[in-house]
Amino acid sequence: MELETLMVTLMFITFIALMFSGYPVAFVLAGTGTLFAFLGEILKAYDISIGVDVNYLGLVVNRIWGVMSNSSLVSVTLFILMGYLLERGGIAEQLIAALRQLFRRVPGGLALSVIIVGVVLAASTGVIGASLILLGTLAIRPMLNAGYKPDLALGSIAAAGCLGILIPPSIMLVVMGDQMLIPVGDLFMGAVVPGLILAFLYGIYVVVISLVIPSYAPAEPQTDRKSEPVVLVLLNLAKALLPPVLLIFAVLGSIFFGIATPSEAAGVGAFGALLLAVVNRQLSWKSIASVSLDTVRTTSFVFGIFIGATCFAVVLRGIGGDQVIGEALFALEFGATGTVIFILFIIFILGFFLDWIEITLIMMPLIRPVLMHFEVDLLWFTILAAVCLQTSFLTPPMGPALFYVKTLAPPDVRLMEVYRGIVPFVLLQLAGLAIAFLFPETVSWLPSIVYSGR
Repeated sequence: MELETLMVTLMFITFIALMFSGYPVAFVLAGTGTLFAFLGEILKAYDISIGVDVNYLGLVVNRIWGVMSNSSLVSVTLFILMGYLLERGGIAEQLIAALRQLFRRVPGGLALSVIIVGVVLAASTGVIGASLILLGTLAIRPMLNAGYKPDLALGSIAAAGCLGILIPPSIMLVVMGDQMLIPVGDLFMGAVVPGLILAFLYGIYVVVISLVIPSYAPAEPQTDRKSEPVVLVLLNLAKALLPPVLLIFAVLGSIFFGIATPSEAAGVGAFGALLLAVVNRQLSWKSIASVSLDTVRTTSFVFGIFIGATCFAVVLRGIGGDQVIGEALFALEFGATGTVIFILFIIFILGFFLDWIEITLIMMPLIRPVLMHFEVDLLWFTILAAVCLQTSFLTPPMGPALFYVKTLAPPDVRLMEVYRGIVPFVLLQLAGLAIAFLFPETVSWLPSIVYSGR
């Protein structure tokens, strides 16, 4: 067992060290697995067995075939396509304009508008990059021109743009469902309330900070306020909200009520997004080519990591990684609750250095047997892990949302201002995680309602 522990430790250290080499993560994962398979072959010559050798890599082919033939993962590509189509559909521009008019007298009204649009985009796309770019392009300069502090402006945009990693249809939940052997529809239902709680916490923070420190989010000058009737403002908002709400209902409603599988619903969503782009006259041959290319790139990135992580995971298990990690967790004697808290803490720390997909593909299959031993509700835990992983988009040094908003911000905005801006939202995410942990009903309520109606 000492040799297995040593090899598992060396494998993780090698992976982390190679992460800083600059090579793509998919190659690092696959290369680390291959390297240790060859190391096992070399050690065989000295009558030392670590459980793997070069022939063991043949199992990787079968595992990759299993991943690529999994029909539920078809929804990943279709949700990505839907997200990029909606990015070019003109929906976000109309929503921000209508919400800004509605909240013009509310403290931090423009930031509130960004958060609400972030929720709508999250429930429509699930593609974080597309949401961040769209929100940043539309809102950063208007917020700064309105006198918002860069901390609040960039922090709220980064946090709102990352809601799509949790609020369904979430690509991360599709991948988690595959790794934890949980129906994707159940995860989608379980994530709705925690996702809305996070958005609510963001909104409360924006209003409170705007009231306590008015200079953070100055009210619009009286001369800039338009005197449109409230009814007209509400009609404009309803007009802007109707298309995405119908699309959300078509996608999520068909899954929740058992009408369609996630893959079929993703196809409906992609077609609906295409229709919206046509109706808004945002579709051209050039945009189709651009959307298709972006979809292929993102899908290739996701499945490239799938293949690399499969190679890494197969070799790690061959060495005995699942046994080593399981025995280490049992040896802590934390009990069920303590073990869940410890695992979430490890996931949170890993999120500073790794992307969600590497953490999901490596960690989830290893900890699943431990959770089953403690009879932990896998649906509840998976949603907790998803909320925890959402922080990885905002935490330096690897948080991708930080670099998206910094790239879109004016040149005089410093990276340190971005870091300061995300701190309150990371704390709010942890508060949302605590709420879901202390009140499991926030996860189980919607699935129980849907199932009771069937």
